[in-house]
Amino acid sequence: MKEDANVARASRLDTATLSDALDRHGLAGQCYRIKPRSSSFRLAGRAWTLQYGPAGQPPGTVGDFIDDIGPGTVIVLANNGRDDVTVWGDILTEVAHHKGIAGTVIDGINRDVALALELNYPIYSRDSWMRTGKDRVQVEATQIPVSIGNVRVAPGDLLRGDADGVVAIPRAFEDKVLASAEQIQQAEDAIRHSVRSGMSLRDAREQHHYHQLQTREAK
Repeated sequence: MKEDANVARASRLDTATLSDALDRHGLAGQCYRIKPRSSSFRLAGRAWTLQYGPAGQPPGTVGDFIDDIGPGTVIVLANNGRDDVTVWGDILTEVAHHKGIAGTVIDGINRDVALALELNYPIYSRDSWMRTGKDRVQVEATQIPVSIGNVRVAPGDLLRGDADGVVAIPRAFEDKVLASAEQIQQAEDAIRHSVRSGMSLRDAREQHHYHQLQTREAK
């Protein structure tokens, strides 16, 4: 499989730096309250999306979607922030890990955290609990734009997750956002180097234009 250059670039940047770059371009990409189930989890990849809704009568399926998803993909499950039912568990974790899927992001909750920790399979969600979503939620649609932590995520958008959470970068803006994030990272690395060499933080920040790094870009 050919490497996706922008996924590789994103994987070398942390979410805080990408968040600052999103701010520079006036983009909302910080997925609110979506957190890793372990601070050691990391992910980078392109979104495959699914929208859940309340189960009908008779209830619809929660889906066997994972059979159709390729390696390196980030599975994005929108369950409207519900915290009373889960939409991901140990079987899905085991299959996703075996297939080389990059990770799972849920606007909702998951269960079976222990296996995700054992396999080091990245899951980002609002929380974890054990109650199944079977007969309580159903698949409404796949591969459509969804809302994850108040952020619009479309199929193919670039996602990056680390200990601080998840950011989603719209595909149309990813080159600009990644370039800005790389510039911010270079400046912050230079500030650290200057301070370690004896310069005051005030002078280092001034020299490397720290206070302009997140300034919103003029239209």
